[in-house]
Amino acid sequence: MKNKILTYSLTHHKSLFSNADQKEYFYIQTSEHPYISEPYRAESYAIEFLRKGSIIMQTGLEKKVVHAPALITLGPSVIRSFSKNDDEILIDIIFFKPHFFLENQTNVFFLAQYDFFENHHSHLSQLAKTDENKFERIFNLIKEASENRSKNQASILRSYLYILIFEIDAIQEEKSITETHNSLFEQFKELLFKDFLNFRTVQHYADKLNVSRKYLSEVIKKHSGKTASDWISEMVILEAKVLLQHKKMSINQISDLLHFTDQSVFGRFFKNYEGISPLEYRKKQND
Repeated sequence: MKNKILTYSLTHHKSLFSNADQKEYFYIQTSEHPYISEPYRAESYAIEFLRKGSIIMQTGLEKKVVHAPALITLGPSVIRSFSKNDDEILIDIIFFKPHFFLENQTNVFFLAQYDFFENHHSHLSQLAKTDENKFERIFNLIKEASENRSKNQASILRSYLYILIFEIDAIQEEKSITETHNSLFEQFKELLFKDFLNFRTVQHYADKLNVSRKYLSEVIKKHSGKTASDWISEMVILEAKVLLQHKKMSINQISDLLHFTDQSVFGRFFKNYEGISPLEYRKKQND
């Protein structure tokens, strides 16, 4: 059932930029980010370099204003949405399908080893001046290669992608050393991402993390301003919104997939958080 969630294809991403190219990769430099306010997944990986301005990005349940200079890294499974924050932006984006990148790679799990593509709190890297200059040079080379119709274009771009990934990994490694995170809060978010479809009680997460329910709730509230129950419910709501965009799935099927006892319980749960029923939400998206 998971693969029935609305997923933007690479071709669809290209159409957002009026590009009909059918390659397994796609690069664009633009002053018009495709602002997609409804949550979605994608079939491709994406690396974005915000050179100028700012945008609003939500990945999972976390919404952030992204100010240039910044890098955004997104894997296929990440639920994301974007909205406008600045009238003037300049952004480079390279999309690529996994099998394009892995064509000559013996390790089929190469991309999976990098948390910054899938780990919801690692998608964004604000850049220091020296890093900004470095990524400007790399993306300028990518732009040049994408405009050159060389028969080796794919291989050249694949090489630049390796450089990008290694350089981003170096930034993330340094960030993990210098930044201080509340480990329990981060562990809760990671566990929630994995378990929310099957487990919706705070007690489950407290037991898994070997702490009391009260202590977990206090830590989550302190570090996010929201309760643990809110985090769980909002994760379910986010998944429901993505599923409701898939017109071939009935409300009842979605209710079953989200493990509600029946459609009416799902409907009450959804309306309690969104103010409208799942059916009304679906109709609103189709208007």
